[in-house]
Amino acid sequence: MLINDGIPTKEDLAKVMPSPERLAAGPVSIAECFQNIPCNPCVKACPRNAITMPNSINDTPEVDHEKCNGCGVCVAKCPGLAIFVVDMTYSDEFALVKFPFEYVPVPEVGQMACGLNRSGEEMGWFEVEKVISGGKKNKTNVISLKVPKDLAMEVRNIKVGGYK
Repeated sequence: MLINDGIPTKEDLAKVMPSPERLAAGPVSIAECFQNIPCNPCVKACPRNAITMPNSINDTPEVDHEKCNGCGVCVAKCPGLAIFVVDMTYSDEFALVKFPFEYVPVPEVGQMACGLNRSGEEMGWFEVEKVISGGKKNKTNVISLKVPKDLAMEVRNIKVGGYK
């Protein structure tokens, strides 16, 4: 339960997930942000105005998955590290999962990284496809991990230093 352990329930996740049809259409952002706090960098960052907080800055962000093209600008801007991009069209076997990463060492492209689910459990070893530096000011990197499609909605981070 989210309030007790920080892990969203299936019901929590169902409220923010894109439809299967939208997932099949290309990369899309998913805001797994479930707390009403005053925060809106993702809204300001989105070049397509696909992320909104309809009533107040204290609302949780809502992603219009039809407007979103999965560019990922929002991923590095979220101070809660709660936004991810999933591209189920990456290949026949694999999806690409992009997530924020603020630890060192930063994995390198081509390395294998130990993927973790929302509970921190190891899901397997997956190839790092891309690393985008957050820059000197932000310092939130965006890691793109190539994962089997059946794990794309589960893998949400990597084990720090768990690279080979």
